Amino acid sequence: MFDPPIPALADLPAAGCALVPGVCPPERCAELLAEWHDAQRHAPPDETMRLDAAELFAARNVLGWHPAAARWAWQPPLVSAVRAALGPTAGLVRVLFFDKPPDWTWALPWHQDTTVAVAEHRPSERFAKPTVKSGVPHVEAPADLLDRMLSARLHLDPVDDENGPLRVRLGSHRHGKGLSEGDGVWTVHAAVGDVLLMRPLLAHSSKKSAPGTARHRRVLHFEFAADADPGDGFAWRQFHPLPAARHPG
Repeated sequence: MFDPPIPALADLPAAGCALVPGVCPPERCAELLAEWHDAQRHAPPDETMRLDAAELFAARNVLGWHPAAARWAWQPPLVSAVRAALGPTAGLVRVLFFDKPPDWTWALPWHQDTTVAVAEHRPSERFAKPTVKSGVPHVEAPADLLDRMLSARLHLDPVDDENGPLRVRLGSHRHGKGLSEGDGVWTVHAAVGDVLLMRPLLAHSSKKSAPGTARHRRVLHFEFAADADPGDGFAWRQFHPLPAARHPG
C-alpha cells in the first residue's frame, strides 16, 4: 500500500495539511535546540514531562514560562504561510514541545486537537469540558473556531518510519468534529527544518519508534489563531500577533 502524494501548500484547504520543506535551515534548527536545552532548565515541574533527571520530552504552555519562544515561530516562510491561511490578524497562541526519546516511545490513537488554552474559564454554551492542564485553563473549542486555527510542527530531527512518525487522514477536517476516514492516510516523513501545517480537526495518530533506535523525534509545535478574539467572552491564554509583513523596496 502506497502513501498518497505529499500535500503541498496549495493543497492545505482540501487536505487539511501541507508539508513546507526547508522552512528553517539546519544550522538555525541546531541553534533552536541549543536555546531549548537552555530554556528547559527553567521550566516549572508541573508544566512539563521528563524521565527522571533527563531532558524534557514534553512541555505545555512554553510561552507562559519562556515568552521568547514566540520568536522561534517567526521563520519568514512559516509566517507567510500562516498569513495566507489565516489572514493578517493572525497570532501565535500556544507553543508545545514533543520528543520521542530513543529509550522510551509510545503510539497515539487517532484523534483531533480540539482543546485550547484560555485565560480563564467562564459560562458558555459553545465552549465545553473546562479543564486545568499544567495549571492552565483549557476548554474544548467549537468547530467554527478550530476551523480558523492552524498548527505548525517544526521538525528538529529527520523523521521516517524509524522514529515514530505522525499519520494523518487527509481531508478528514472537512467533516467537523468526530473522526472521519478522510481521503487516505499519509505518513509524515520530514527533514530537519521542514514544517507540517495542520488543521486542528484533521484526524491524526502517531506510530511507535522502532525497537532499538537511537534517534529522537523532537518537534516544536506552534498553534495559531485567525485573530485575538476566540469568542463568547473568552480570551486566549497568550496571543502574539504575526510580525508585520515585509514589502520589497
